[in-house]
Amino acid sequence: MNGREDRKENDLFFTCSLIEYIARKTKNRRADVANALGKTAISKIYDLADVYHSDNIDCVSDHFINSAKITVGSFDNVSAAKYAVPSHWDIGKVYKRLVLGIARETGMDIVDALLAAYNSFVSDKIDDYNSSFYYEAPNNILNAFLDGRIE
Repeated sequence: MNGREDRKENDLFFTCSLIEYIARKTKNRRADVANALGKTAISKIYDLADVYHSDNIDCVSDHFINSAKITVGSFDNVSAAKYAVPSHWDIGKVYKRLVLGIARETGMDIVDALLAAYNSFVSDKIDDYNSSFYYEAPNNILNAFLDGRIE
């Protein structure tokens, strides 16, 4: 623990925030970005997050966009938002909490839990900035994932 939160939790926060940043920059669904990056690149980002975090996020995102050959898509939830848009850091925190919960509850490693989170129906709900789901209590979001439905 170096600071307010565990170092690896902060690394996960950066990893999720970078996925969000890349998705916004390339107008892709978050699952598409996570899948394009793949387990190897996501593991690298997670393992070296303390290094990447101190670099310019545009430079880091461009590196991973180019290396994963992520093309510009047509999903633009930022422009579609009718209300205030949460920052990529805000959404990174939502995903970080979800991934940690999935890992804790299922025994998955962090990167597998991350991929499970982004490839679930919950990801589409989080990315709808016209709904209130992304700012639900973290346990409600986790329970929706675990239960396979929203109550």
